[in-house]
Amino acid sequence: MPFGECTITLQDVAYQLGLPVDGRYMSGCLSEFQIYIQGGRPAWVWFQELLGVTPPPSQVQKYAVNCSWFQETFGECPEGADDETVRRYARAYIMMLLGTQLFADKSDNCVHIRWLPYVARLEEMGTYSWGSAALAWLYRCMCRVANKHVVKLAGPLQLLQSWIFW
Repeated sequence: MPFGECTITLQDVAYQLGLPVDGRYMSGCLSEFQIYIQGGRPAWVWFQELLGVTPPPSQVQKYAVNCSWFQETFGECPEGADDETVRRYARAYIMMLLGTQLFADKSDNCVHIRWLPYVARLEEMGTYSWGSAALAWLYRCMCRVANKHVVKLAGPLQLLQSWIFW
């Protein structure tokens, strides 16, 4: 019987998801928003500036916004939208992808605003190593689910499923 890989590698991530594995690393948390925000504006003020709208309090859970609100608010970009509106819709779409696909948590219905520093500069999105961050997040989630009290697995599960299939 031939021997092969026993784990998901960066090569798998690059091949199966098409994500870059070279580039700038990703790190930070909400306490470091001041690094990314000129003038040290609060996170929700920054959210308003980047997306043009603030979610109602009923749609916010700490620092996360319900996916249903994102879908209702940014479901379809209006025809003839100006460049700034298109950028806002692109930011919202990318936040949804990051929060629900690559870096999903077990809430299953929220998008964390930790992604604001990355969507603030859309032209820099391609300079980050999204593949290595997604793989690290998957490994972290798999370690957490090894605890006998944890019943749900989070993370980029499409990567895990694709790797198992191939």
